[in-house]
Amino acid sequence: MITSAYAAKEAYRNLSQTEQREDLEELLGSVEVVPTVASTDHPLFSTVKLLDKDRSILLTAISTRATHLFTGGFQHFGAYY
Repeated sequence: MITSAYAAKEAYRNLSQTEQREDLEELLGSVEVVPTVASTDHPLFSTVKLLDKDRSILLTAISTRATHLFTGGFQHFGAYY
């Protein structure tokens, strides 16, 4: 399983309790954290409409040849589920 550095940072930022953050850090120990794809300029986005922050999540998944993308961002990715 992989995640982008940006996604890991966002997950950490969204947790309010120390115990939650410690649990996340433990879980990330078994996950490969890869650099986030910074460029959000890609031909794909002429038809796929996402915010820049979500574009980097999708492009990182594509660049690592991920077979699945798990996200809690239904509000932004919902049309593509």
